Amino acid sequence: MTETTDVLLLVLTAFLCLSGLLLSTLAFSGTWLVLAAALVTKFSTGFPSLGTLIVFTLLCIAAEIFEALAAFLGVQKRGGSHLAGLAALVGGLIGAGIGTGILPIFGTFAGMLIGSFAAAFLTEWLRLQHYGQAAHIAWGTVWAKLAVLFIKTALTFGMSIWLLAGLIN
Repeated sequence: MTETTDVLLLVLTAFLCLSGLLLSTLAFSGTWLVLAAALVTKFSTGFPSLGTLIVFTLLCIAAEIFEALAAFLGVQKRGGSHLAGLAALVGGLIGAGIGTGILPIFGTFAGMLIGSFAAAFLTEWLRLQHYGQAAHIAWGTVWAKLAVLFIKTALTFGMSIWLLAGLIN
């Protein structure tokens, strides 16, 4: 490859990685963009190895599964019922849809948090008839979702640094 091609590949890879990082901070799946960047570099330069691509793919899948289960696990961690965990999952999806309609991107994340909290709270309040305990349980979904946001952003950052550092060398 020529020096110009090398620079263009590095710029494209950096753009995809930075876009993935931005998406991750907004609660979208930025890890997949980093995987796409890795695939582009693999077919252009032979780097990274197939093993790395498999690890990146498994990390992306694990992050998605963890994110999907976060609301449920957050409710469970605080002593909520299985029904409240499922309600938090569904409430998050509905909230994200409504939030997107109100304020795209930021509304999606806010709607997901509000929807998860509201659904878990309502389910637990109907079960326990106690506002304080229902709120305590419902906050579990919010904290879990925020933790996943942090983890996915850190994962995207780590994958990006590894890919860019390897490409530069």
